[in-house]
Amino acid sequence: MCGIVGIVSTEPVNQQIYDSLLLLQHRGQDSTGIATADGQHFHMVKASGQVREAYRTRDMRSLLGNVGLGHVRYATRGSAAQEQEAQPFYVNAPYGIILVHNGNLVNTRELTSELYQVDRRHLNTDSDTELLLNVLANELQKQVDGMALTPEQIFNAVSKLHKRVEGSYAAIAMIAGYGLLAFRDPHGIRPLVLGKRTTEAGKDEWVVASESLVLESGEYTIERDVAPGEAVFITVDGQLHSKQCASELPEYAPCAFEYVYLARPDSVVNGISVYDARLRLGDVLAEEIAKQLDVSEIDVVMPIPDSARPSAMQVAHRLGIQYREGFFKNRYVGRTFIMPGQAVRKKSVRQKLNAMRYEFEGKNVLIVDDSIVRGTTSKEIVDMARAAGAKKVIFASAAPPVVHPHVYGINMPTSKELIAHGRSYEEIAEAIGADHLVYQTVEGMNRAILGEQTEIKQLEESCFTGVYLAGNVDAEYLSWVENNQQS
Repeated sequence: MCGIVGIVSTEPVNQQIYDSLLLLQHRGQDSTGIATADGQHFHMVKASGQVREAYRTRDMRSLLGNVGLGHVRYATRGSAAQEQEAQPFYVNAPYGIILVHNGNLVNTRELTSELYQVDRRHLNTDSDTELLLNVLANELQKQVDGMALTPEQIFNAVSKLHKRVEGSYAAIAMIAGYGLLAFRDPHGIRPLVLGKRTTEAGKDEWVVASESLVLESGEYTIERDVAPGEAVFITVDGQLHSKQCASELPEYAPCAFEYVYLARPDSVVNGISVYDARLRLGDVLAEEIAKQLDVSEIDVVMPIPDSARPSAMQVAHRLGIQYREGFFKNRYVGRTFIMPGQAVRKKSVRQKLNAMRYEFEGKNVLIVDDSIVRGTTSKEIVDMARAAGAKKVIFASAAPPVVHPHVYGINMPTSKELIAHGRSYEEIAEAIGADHLVYQTVEGMNRAILGEQTEIKQLEESCFTGVYLAGNVDAEYLSWVENNQQS
């Protein structure tokens, strides 16, 4: 999971990109980067850590130009600690291209071999973003006829890229002297939304970003999502060109985890309100809880802040149980799910959350969380509730059991680290210390997230079902990923 943004403006974009990355900080805390284009010249600053600490005044002054892009990263491939793997990435031919990417490629072994042996391109890191950039550059080079570059040539290059690249990818690239290119994988697994605003002089300004909240904050009008398989090219003077570049368009299948956990609740992702989806997840979860438990014995419903709050509110409302906020959150600690290493996650839970004793003491508490992945956070939370005096702790997950590796851009690539893999619900409850455990069903999750809209008929939900839609993801590939996982 990463956050990306690209802007074509009539004014310098450095501050706009910075402000956008602050809004996308929840999507990655390992590193960040900003690049701008000033005519034929690129300017780039990359650093480890979070946005607010990464950039200095001198950095912002060096980021000249009216076209730019930015990235916040958390590592799903390569190492979180290696600053050289921070995005954006750059190649100098053809023309000069800088690219940022959100997602994960699943045919990296094949692509790496092709790039070295056939395309004669050099790779300097293990990042699949560098792979994606070099595939784009190579295909674009084949399209170049003289110095001029047309939108049609760019779209032909993206079409060729779609045929070579497998996995999930939402990408934004700058082509020196020409403009901004954005494209999305044919399943639309990772999100990308397009917005526009018009200046008083009648000039169009454009933004593409991972989440709609970036557009709304910048007072852009949401035009639409970049369609699965589509490429959008915006010239430096604000002219928009677009084309469907996937020759065989698969069914739209955005990632279910965007709605469960990843995206901010105030975003609209793939035309679906994240907040509304989480409310509906609570509605459906309440049905499951009522089937399994005597709800009259539950005193209070409590959320794990913040992403579980809408679901917990609806669970309490539907079951007619008092809703209380028992955990206080320290907002200066990062999201534990995307922190590397179990020891760091475990320590961080206690730093991030504090249980208020007077809300727990002597009560049967139903705790609602957005999901249970490794179980580290869940166990710490149950222990905190008991230490605060809870008589009984029931744990409910607004998502189904995560039992399979996720290979499309979320850091859970091995089955052995997933608490639900190979365990019964009773065994999971015992492992996290809960008196009872209730999970959302896959059918219920789909019903809640998809709602009444009709454009999207399925979700990418491989971590729940083991069905991988994009690429040749089989047992051999999953074994390779597990054996090559970096700690």
